[in-house]
Amino acid sequence: MRRPPSLTLRLTVLFGIAAATIFLVFGWVISRSIENHFEEGDIAELRIIASTIEEGLSGVRTGADLVSLERRFEDILTSHHRASLYILGDDKRLIYTSPETDLSTFAQSLNGYAGGDSVRRWRDAQHNYRVLIRHVGEHGITASTPYTMIIAVQIDFHLRFLERFRRTLWLMIASSVAIMTVMGWIAVRQGHAPLRDIVAKIRRISADELSTRLAPETVPGELTDLAVSFNEMLQRVDEAFHRLSDFNVDIAHELRTPITNLMTQTQVALSRVRTIDEYREILYSNMEEYERMAQMVGDMLFLAQSDNHPRKIDAIDLEMAREVRKLFDYYEGWAEERGVTLALEGTAMATADRLMLQRALGNLLSNAIRHTASGETVRVELLTLNEGEVSIVVENPGTGIPPEHLPKLFDRFYRVDPSRHRNGSGAGLGLAIVKSIVEAHGGTIDVISTAGRTRFHILLPRSSTPATHIHV
Repeated sequence: MRRPPSLTLRLTVLFGIAAATIFLVFGWVISRSIENHFEEGDIAELRIIASTIEEGLSGVRTGADLVSLERRFEDILTSHHRASLYILGDDKRLIYTSPETDLSTFAQSLNGYAGGDSVRRWRDAQHNYRVLIRHVGEHGITASTPYTMIIAVQIDFHLRFLERFRRTLWLMIASSVAIMTVMGWIAVRQGHAPLRDIVAKIRRISADELSTRLAPETVPGELTDLAVSFNEMLQRVDEAFHRLSDFNVDIAHELRTPITNLMTQTQVALSRVRTIDEYREILYSNMEEYERMAQMVGDMLFLAQSDNHPRKIDAIDLEMAREVRKLFDYYEGWAEERGVTLALEGTAMATADRLMLQRALGNLLSNAIRHTASGETVRVELLTLNEGEVSIVVENPGTGIPPEHLPKLFDRFYRVDPSRHRNGSGAGLGLAIVKSIVEAHGGTIDVISTAGRTRFHILLPRSSTPATHIHV
């Protein structure tokens, strides 16, 4: 595929075309203005001569009067840049002709002349002329005979001046266009300097220098949005990179403990000969570690699929009270063992994927039961709001969560306990999965922990169309 031309080349070409167009239009206007000026001057001079000649001829009655008037004609013609005069009677008889120029050839070409003043261009073998033709009646030399005057002035000087002027003008225009094009290229190059600075800074960015940021106040106004957008993108990349790094560290840490336990137990088992019951006990212990690892791998796979392989969820109408009671039946044995009571309040209808929503609520219930003291109650509240949205609340008493931990509670592998000791509380992925499932349905989830009571609030929209789709 052919690479498109650079912005510098495009802008330079456009700048050159614009300059050439403007200069050519101005040059043509100036040239035409000067040419019209000369033409108007010549026509005015011809009409002055014609009026003077006509005034002189008005008093001619005999041939003798005409002879005395010829000297005056010569003086008039000489004073007007040696103009030429040709007078022809209505019967095609020559009345007067100036000796300098033979206008008979031009007079013979006056086919279609209809009277009145007519100005034309004419050229003989040597010179160029502007010619005025005027038909005069009722001023007869003998008995009111009409006649035709042909007056010509040379315009060679004007034409030579116009030729030199046009040549100089077009040369100046060409030079100006070339100069303006070069100046445009320089201006574009200078104008792109901030872009080149941005590119240079971007090239220096690596995984070790994700803290680099562009200063929007130091770039031109047209590039401010670009700088701000780039900084926002780089911030997201930086956060994603750190999350990925932390994710790798968390995975290594979470897998290291069960693997270490398995290795230790296996080494102890092989250190001496044991009975079948002892080997069975070791295998049961190993199986618990395998189940814990399998659960963690399954949770990570679910989150990875929700991020990278979106797929339409199977949303159906659900009676939420019935679904919650099913979960109560599943967790009832564990809750009784811990001395915790499960309570349901309210009812609601929701449009959601049953398996996904059960998994989300199951994670919240197991988390609530784990952190509830014996003799206390975990409550689930269902409510349909006026807007048709469904509110689901899972609340449990117990040790409150410090406010600084609440914004990160739904992050993957995040634990409120900074010691990160494994105490059977899972790998820290349960709440991240809950948030992923809720957002897949177009809903929101938040948490409030005050006065020894923690409250998770899920809000599902009325619409059955989810915001995103994930694959279970």
